[in-house]
Amino acid sequence: MTEVTGPAPADARSVRAWRVFGARLRHWRRRAGLTQAQVGARVGYDHTAISKLEHGSRRTPLPLARRLDDLLTAAGDLVGACEEAERADAGERATAAPAPPPVPVGQGPLPGEPAGGALAAMLPPGAVLPPRLPAYGLVCPLHGRDGCTVPALTDVVALHARFCSLGPDTLSCPPLDTDTVHALTALLAVCLRADEEHSWPGATAVVERTLHAMLRWMALPAAPYQHQLAPLAAEYAQSAGCLRLLWGRNGTAMAWLDRSLVWASMAGHVGAQVAALSDMSTLARLEGDGPSALAYGEAVSRAAAGRHWAGALSDLYQARGHAVRGDADRTLHHIARAWSRMDRADEEDEAEAPWLSVASVRLRVESGAAGALRDLAAATGERRFALRALDAAGTAIRLLPPGMHSARMLFLARTADAYVCAGEPAAAPSVAGPVLEGAVHPSTLLGQELRGLYGRLAARGGGGAETDDFVRRLAAAVR
Repeated sequence: MTEVTGPAPADARSVRAWRVFGARLRHWRRRAGLTQAQVGARVGYDHTAISKLEHGSRRTPLPLARRLDDLLTAAGDLVGACEEAERADAGERATAAPAPPPVPVGQGPLPGEPAGGALAAMLPPGAVLPPRLPAYGLVCPLHGRDGCTVPALTDVVALHARFCSLGPDTLSCPPLDTDTVHALTALLAVCLRADEEHSWPGATAVVERTLHAMLRWMALPAAPYQHQLAPLAAEYAQSAGCLRLLWGRNGTAMAWLDRSLVWASMAGHVGAQVAALSDMSTLARLEGDGPSALAYGEAVSRAAAGRHWAGALSDLYQARGHAVRGDADRTLHHIARAWSRMDRADEEDEAEAPWLSVASVRLRVESGAAGALRDLAAATGERRFALRALDAAGTAIRLLPPGMHSARMLFLARTADAYVCAGEPAAAPSVAGPVLEGAVHPSTLLGQELRGLYGRLAARGGGGAETDDFVRRLAAAVR
């Protein structure tokens, strides 16, 4: 994990104070009978960071000192030593005023654990496990693309129950066997497929319940658990963030996505890093935070430098960030680069991001371009951008594989909106009519898309009887 404590102090008094803190930390760690690696695992740091804290070469944020104090039962000794060192820093800052130490990444509170219950009762009706992995873009963290067999559903239920039974105070547990890893990977595939095909809200509960169990396993002082679970935990956390985002729960979505980045970095899982950063960019844009949307989009290319598939996604998210601000030149520049990089993507990319096949790269690029061009048309009022959005949206719909119901509804709503931006509001009812045949939750991503469509149609007014009736139905769906 990336170390996030502050730099070494330069003032002599600060140096002494932080060395005192480090000596106290070493004393309490040894008294507890724990190694530096075990302490680091329990508070979310690499063992090298703990070593630097003990040598006094890195500042320790007070929240971390409190966690260390609790972990090592130091009865406030470590908190007191940290506060004394901070007071020494305060004297140094009176003349130098350096930046304060940053808060540790990924250590914030997470969404509460859903209520328990038998997994079989929580799964969607007719749920069928994939017989083998990889499945639905997920690979086994132990066997990769070589593939492996998934246990039977009854065995998966039993393995999941045993995995989740680990309590927060448990100090020992059975080894994390291969079948359990296979079961957890296949279970995530089932949840993602059910949500995509049926907009199944129960997927979030299953994924987050499993995630909380993973948090308890990851906190154990045995390094193999982290090694085995980190790639899968990153996938689960990113999926939880994406599900929360799709259902309009933006605050908890960001918490899970942040944790996914921590675990993906720990595991060197480039695909999960890119997926989490992509969702973060979407979330920031939906919240109206254009600068953050752009920053997350730029971070995608840095997380997977030199990869064409990641470069294409990075350009797409930057295009969408510029589009909502009405910056036509930069939007079109990034869309053009995304299309260019898409053409250079090849099958080798699937080794790093199996959820992103070569075919789905084009689908994502076309759908992202459609969204950016529609946003640009709405921001500038220029019809030519809306017409280009219609072309891209049509291509994206044709590329959709069977069964992707949620994505299809989203693309239809976006297409209808592009028609309105192109000055053809009468086309919207026939295009987006199927979207309103099912239940639409106003806070979902689809609900937000329909809210934008409703706002633009209502502002135009006078679209004829069919359009007026459609506007009334839209109003009922998004309010």
